Amino acid sequence: MFVNIKKATSFEHVKSKAISIEHVESIIPTPSTATIRHDVDVGRHAGEEIPTDPIPKPQLGASFELDEAVVEVLPVPGSRVLTAKTYGMSLWGHTGKITVDLPGGGQETYFIKTVALGDSGRMMIEGEFESLKAINGVSSDFAPLPYAWGKYRESETYFLLAQFRGVGDQPPDPAKFTARLAEMHKKSVSPTGKFGFHITTCHAKLPQVTDCWEESWEVLYGKQLSHMINLDQEKHGSWPEFQLVCRLTLDKVIPRLLGPLQSDGRSIKPCLVHGDLWDENTATDMATGEPFVFDAGSFYAHNEYEIGNWRAARHRLSSKAYVKSYLNSENFPASEPVEEWNDRNLLYSLRFDLGTAILIPGCNQRQVVKDNMTVLCKKFFPDELRLLENQAETPLQVAIRGGGAEEEEEEEEEELE
Repeated sequence: MFVNIKKATSFEHVKSKAISIEHVESIIPTPSTATIRHDVDVGRHAGEEIPTDPIPKPQLGASFELDEAVVEVLPVPGSRVLTAKTYGMSLWGHTGKITVDLPGGGQETYFIKTVALGDSGRMMIEGEFESLKAINGVSSDFAPLPYAWGKYRESETYFLLAQFRGVGDQPPDPAKFTARLAEMHKKSVSPTGKFGFHITTCHAKLPQVTDCWEESWEVLYGKQLSHMINLDQEKHGSWPEFQLVCRLTLDKVIPRLLGPLQSDGRSIKPCLVHGDLWDENTATDMATGEPFVFDAGSFYAHNEYEIGNWRAARHRLSSKAYVKSYLNSENFPASEPVEEWNDRNLLYSLRFDLGTAILIPGCNQRQVVKDNMTVLCKKFFPDELRLLENQAETPLQVAIRGGGAEEEEEEEEEELE
């Protein structure tokens, strides 16, 4: 049974009503209308070092009252709710496990996620529902099957009801996991033959530019990165040196690195991607031993975009075992030009690291993004970068530089005398 409250709005509507950073600051709902705040582990979510501690296992917690709106959309009519308990943790909402008695005998369990962030919460929940549905349509059992999404009766809390999968090892075995991921990428077919998606999906609580269709991957990725740059400036304020490399990256680096993918006889297939694939959105199913993914923000993209999120050392997926296994000849080899794979991977990482900079207070990812943009700009457009840096000098910097030159000239004259 699927519940579709209303069609997703256009990106313009999202931009005007729902993507204000102030509108989606860290209010974290319980399954009721009360709110709590989780302390964000910066090292875990936005650190710069390879993690050594194991990922904490999700635990069953306190019981909570299940809203009637959820009971009404249980997949088997007549089911009787036995328990509803918290399970695991979400930075932006609340997650739980529901156990029911089935009318014909036996029991079943379901997963529930709730988010109480108004329009943003609705967008997050609907986007995840459509993402999981799309993944299951291509690669069954690679993601929990979504059953319904909707809104609580008496509050602005939105919920997702899905198949419950017990979370085992995270991340899963490299060979098994990358084979399933590559299978999804290869088997997926864009309904329009273009890049994009039919609704807006989210990276955590940040809406992405997905509700559009583009022939050019270069164009869509440019929109994605530009959107994140704008959100970052709204969140953190102006930083002229950063804006300088952002502009050069958008105007020059993206066309230089992504244009060749679809020119001179080359082409790439729009592939369904998970959209936010990091360690804690992957797991080994405790019942089957098979890898699966969850918490998706999908759209049709260049398959290598998915791997951009693995570049950061904070992710266990950055291990060579995962990257090499994905790129091997049996899975999904690098696109042509192959020699620019690493540069494209660095370019794609900007999008994910900038999202982290916006979402995780106190992290250093904004500086990381600036440094990595500078690396790409220096490699491909060093003259343009120097020109922009010179043009961006403040009057004080010019005066200091000029004063230094005058002092050197005076010293030279004294030596000549």
